Amino acid sequence: MDLLRLVAFDPEDLSVISAHLQDSLLQVGDIAYLPKERRFAIQVRRYDWEAATPQRRLTCMHFENVTGVRVRGIDRSNKDAVLNLLAIAFEEKDAPSGTATLIFAEGGAIQVDLECIEMQMKDTGPVWAAESRPSHEDQFQTAERP
Repeated sequence: MDLLRLVAFDPEDLSVISAHLQDSLLQVGDIAYLPKERRFAIQVRRYDWEAATPQRRLTCMHFENVTGVRVRGIDRSNKDAVLNLLAIAFEEKDAPSGTATLIFAEGGAIQVDLECIEMQMKDTGPVWAAESRPSHEDQFQTAERP
């Protein structure tokens, strides 16, 4: 498969990229906020949902026009801690500005305030076999009724 390159300029584009980044793994040390450049970037090990066999790819993504970043539930001092990215959501504030929220397993989140959505995602390098296919079955089970 060719390297995947996607760009987002609106919430619908961002939801497509979010789907491709679902279950990406990253280390806290792979997160960078560059306030002078108004950029927020991360490098992830993306699970390739379109591949015939379970595999991961090295992928980078970044937001431009960033006005602020807030972190919740992530120990930024532990650079080797592994995070599992579940989704990227967007809440519009005063169009076209808003907040993109990177939602991680176990309750962590990063909120990125944006003047407007301008985000890029690009596969950058090696591909390797994944140990298993991510599963979310336990998240969708319903409780039995008495």
